[in-house]
Amino acid sequence: MAGGLFAVDRKWFWELGGYDTVGIKMRIHCWMSLLCEIDKGKEKKQDQIALTEGLFILRQVWMCGGRMEDIPCSRVGHIYRKYVPYKVPGGISLAKNLKRVAEVWMDEYAEYVYQRRPEYRHLSAGDMTAQKELRNRLNCKNFKWFMSQVAWDLPKHYPPVEPPAAAWGEIRNVGSGMCMEIKHFVSGSPIRLESCVKGRGEVGWSHGQVLTFGWREDIRVGDPMHTRKVCFDAVSHNSPVTLYDCHGMKGNQLWRYRKDTSLYHPVSNSCIDSSPSERRVFMNTCDPSSLSQQWLFERTNATCAGAL
Repeated sequence: MAGGLFAVDRKWFWELGGYDTVGIKMRIHCWMSLLCEIDKGKEKKQDQIALTEGLFILRQVWMCGGRMEDIPCSRVGHIYRKYVPYKVPGGISLAKNLKRVAEVWMDEYAEYVYQRRPEYRHLSAGDMTAQKELRNRLNCKNFKWFMSQVAWDLPKHYPPVEPPAAAWGEIRNVGSGMCMEIKHFVSGSPIRLESCVKGRGEVGWSHGQVLTFGWREDIRVGDPMHTRKVCFDAVSHNSPVTLYDCHGMKGNQLWRYRKDTSLYHPVSNSCIDSSPSERRVFMNTCDPSSLSQQWLFERTNATCAGAL
């Protein structure tokens, strides 16, 4: 749901401490605008602020005794500038923001942040005394309560510890000895068949022949630690295999790596095939005897779902 469709009472917002503005100004992550309602054809201003900051909703509302209400007839008016009058933080500033949230609000779950981003562990994030005192004063519940009572299904879609990939590295065709390769990492780009680059020197994770069949049962560009957000996608039987923005909804992006080393596409009930002369990669009727439909990953983990 779009963050700009949430609103909070202005007075209560400031009683809760507002945004963490100490040293790093987290408030610039939100847009401010008036919540308005149409009353007999006239615009009636309300003393409220529209917020897009999901972290605020998480911590002050759920954990600190607030509640969320669905107001079907409300109207939210946005005031957009023609330019951005501030700099959006990145790099070290963003890292400090994230560490402050982890240290103040996430309790033992902060460790998962450091497992994903080891460089944050020893990063100085400034004085957090005021934020911790605020949490104690509001008698906020702990983050474990939030995860078990509010976001109980979150680990299913966003596991704290990323499950291991089923297979990764190059995907080599048994018949031709050629490898799948992506030239351009944007939606709509076709997967091509090219000469394998392994053995010609060190191949970085961002090379178009480094691919990962992950726990989501989709195939992404990059190694398991550095995957791009574009996935193998096929529309139907006989369609080309192309890249499309990963949506996590399986469907056209769901694949099975089977014991006969075919890459099966349940939605179209077909398998990835290839034409070395045309360098095409496309869907076709599954034929276990066809070498052009047999694919070998550089590395596999047979303990994972979807792997051999």
